[in-house]
Amino acid sequence: MSQPLTTRPTVTGISIIPFRQPPPLCSFLFVIVLFVATFYTLHHPDAVTPPLLFSRNAYNALRLRRLFLSSASNATISSYLRELTRHPHLAGTKPSLDTLHYVFNHFQSLGLETHVAEYEALLSYPTHISVTASFSNTTTLEFDLNDVPGDSPVVRPYHAYSPSGSAQGNVVFVNHGEERDYHALESIGVSVKGCVVLARKGENLGRGAIVKIAEAKGALGVLIYAENDGGGFGGIERGTVMRGIGDPVSPGWPGVVGGEKLSLDDELVTRRFPKIPSLPLSLRNAEIILASLGGARAPLEWRNSGRVGPGQRVGPGRMVINMTFQGEMKMKKINNVVVTIRGSEEADRYVILGNHRDAWTYGAVDPNSGTSALLDISRRFALLLKSGWRPRRTILLCSWDAEEFGMIGSTEWIEENVLNLGASAVAYLNVDCAVQGSGFFAGATPQLDGLLVDVLKLVQDPDAVGLTVEETFKSQNNIIQRLSRVDSDFSGFLHHAGIPSIDMYYGADYPVYHTAFDSYDWMIHNADPLFHRHVAMAGIWGLLGILLADEPLIPFDYISYAEQLQAHRDKLSKLLEGKVSVNPLSMAIQEFSLVAKEAADEAKKLKGKSYSKNDVAAAAKRRELNDRLMLVERGFLDAEGIKGKEWFKHLVYGPAAEPESKLGFFPGIADAIAMNASEGIIEHEIWRVARAIQRASKALKGGFT
Repeated sequence: MSQPLTTRPTVTGISIIPFRQPPPLCSFLFVIVLFVATFYTLHHPDAVTPPLLFSRNAYNALRLRRLFLSSASNATISSYLRELTRHPHLAGTKPSLDTLHYVFNHFQSLGLETHVAEYEALLSYPTHISVTASFSNTTTLEFDLNDVPGDSPVVRPYHAYSPSGSAQGNVVFVNHGEERDYHALESIGVSVKGCVVLARKGENLGRGAIVKIAEAKGALGVLIYAENDGGGFGGIERGTVMRGIGDPVSPGWPGVVGGEKLSLDDELVTRRFPKIPSLPLSLRNAEIILASLGGARAPLEWRNSGRVGPGQRVGPGRMVINMTFQGEMKMKKINNVVVTIRGSEEADRYVILGNHRDAWTYGAVDPNSGTSALLDISRRFALLLKSGWRPRRTILLCSWDAEEFGMIGSTEWIEENVLNLGASAVAYLNVDCAVQGSGFFAGATPQLDGLLVDVLKLVQDPDAVGLTVEETFKSQNNIIQRLSRVDSDFSGFLHHAGIPSIDMYYGADYPVYHTAFDSYDWMIHNADPLFHRHVAMAGIWGLLGILLADEPLIPFDYISYAEQLQAHRDKLSKLLEGKVSVNPLSMAIQEFSLVAKEAADEAKKLKGKSYSKNDVAAAAKRRELNDRLMLVERGFLDAEGIKGKEWFKHLVYGPAAEPESKLGFFPGIADAIAMNASEGIIEHEIWRVARAIQRASKALKGGFT
C-alpha cells in the first residue's frame, strides 16, 4: 500500500491535518540513500541515473512533491475564500471587477507573470419579475420571488436569457419536464398547449432543455423549482437557459473587443434563446401551486418520488398563473486572468489549470472554493520557484469570467487560441466547486485515469485519519466519470479543442446551489468547517499539474482508453440488439488497442534507459513520443461536429443533442438511436466514430500511410 506524502499545513486558529512521521528506520534508510545518491552525482555530474538506488530526478521529484504538500495552509485558503465572498459578484457587475482585481493582484504579488485577456459578451439581467396566482374562489396570491431581503445586493432569482414577456394560463405539472413525462401526460389525456408548466429540476435535463421541450409542446411559460429547498432556507436556484455555450453574438469566433458582433435578430443568435419566458420558484411556492391543482392524478411513476405525494394532481384547472419577466441584454466586458509559469525544456507545451470566479451570488461553493484552492496552488508554486524549481513544460493558471452565463470566458479564450491549443496543450485540469460536501468525485478522459489514481495515493484523506484519498475513493465511489456533460469550463477544451481533461470536486451536490445562501458562513458551518477538504483538493490539483508538467514522458495511458472504448462498444452493441452492425467500431478499437500497446512498450523502453542531459538523441525520441501522446485526443474530433450541436466536435465524449439519448458517449450515435433514425443513419454515425478512432490511432502511431 502506498504511503501518502506527508502534509503539515501552516495554520493560525484552524486545526491542521495530522502529519504522519515516517518510522525511524525508514528515515535512516532515506538519509543513507540520499547520501549515496548525492555522492554519486557529485562525481558523475553528467549522469542522471545513479546505479541500483534511485535517480537524482526521482529524488528531486520526491523532494518537490513533499515541499508542495507540506506548504499547504487551510488558514490561508480560508482567508482567500472569506475575501472572495464578501460581496456578490455576478459577471459584468462592479463587484465582479473587485474580485478580478483581488485575483490579479494576488498572482502579481507572488511575482508570477500575469495578464488579463479581455472580451466583450452579451449578458442578461433582470429588471422586473412577478408571479401571481388566481384561484377558483376568486382570491389571488402574489408570490415572494426573493430569497433575500429587498435591499440585498444579491441579484433576484431569474433565468438568464429568458425572453421578456408575460404568460397567463392554467398550470400543468410536468414532473421533470422530460419527453417521457409529456408522453405520460398524453396517455392520461393531458395537454400543456396554452398552459404554464411547472417542472421540478431533475438529474437528466438542464433548465434550457426543460424550457426547450415545453416550448415545443405549446406551453406559454415555464416555472422551475428545486426540491432541496435551498438547504431549508427557502433558497431559489438561479441559472441560465441559453442553448449552447459561449457569447451568443459571436458564435464560433472569439468575442474580442472591437470584433464582429451579430445583431440580436440574427437567426444564429435568436436560436440560442427560448421563445417563452421562464422563472425559478422556491419549493414553498411550488408546493402552493401543486396543492391547488385539479385534473387527473399524476402518473404512478411520479408519485412518492421526491415530494410528490400519492394523491398529487397534474392540472389543469382550479388555478391560473400570471407570470412576467422583464430583462435587459447588455454588452459587457469580461476578463480572464492568466498566469504563465514558463517551462525550462519544453516551454512550448502547456499544462492548464482552470477555475471560474464569477458567481450568481456570494459563490462560496460555486465557484470560489475552487478559486481559493487555485490561489493557494499559485502561492505554493511561487515557493517552489523560489526554491529553484522550474517546470519542464509551461503551466498556465486561468481564472475564467462569466462561466455562469454559459462558460463564456473560457469559450471565448479557447476560440481565440484554438490552433495553438491544438498544437501544444497537454491537458486541462478543471476545478469548479472544489468543495460541496464529503467524498471525492472526478471525471476524466480515460488516458488520465491512472495518473489521477496515483496522485490520490499521495494525498491524505481529509476525513479519515491514516488513509489516503485513493483508499477512501476506492471504498466509497471508485468511479471516474466520463466528461460528456456540459456544465463547466472543461467543455470547450475537450468537446471543441480535443484537449485531455479532468474535472474534480468534493461532495456529490449541495442544497444551496445558485441561491443567496451559498456563502462563507454556509461553508464553515456545513461543507468544510476546517478547510481540510480544500487543502486536499488543492494538493490533488497541484500535484496533477506538477506531474503533467515535469515528467519527461507525458503520463498518459492509452491502453486504459482502449479498454474504455471497448466497454462503450459492448454497451452500444447490447442496445442495438444486432439490428445494426458495430463491426466498423470493433475493427477501429482493435487497431487502437494494438497501437496503444506499442506506444506503452516504447515509453517503457525510454523510461528504462539511463541518459545524460546532453543526450540529444534520447531527448528527440522523448519529444517525438510526447507529441504523439499529446495529439491522440484531437483525433476524436470531427470537423462537422455533432448534428444539431455542431460547435461540439468530439465524437466519443460530447453532449447529445437529444435529451432522451441513452448513452453517455458516442453522442452522434446516441442521438440517432433516440430519434428512431433509420438503420442507415445509425450505421453512418457508427462509421463516423470508427473513422475518428482510426485518426486517433494514426496520431499515436505517428508517420504517414
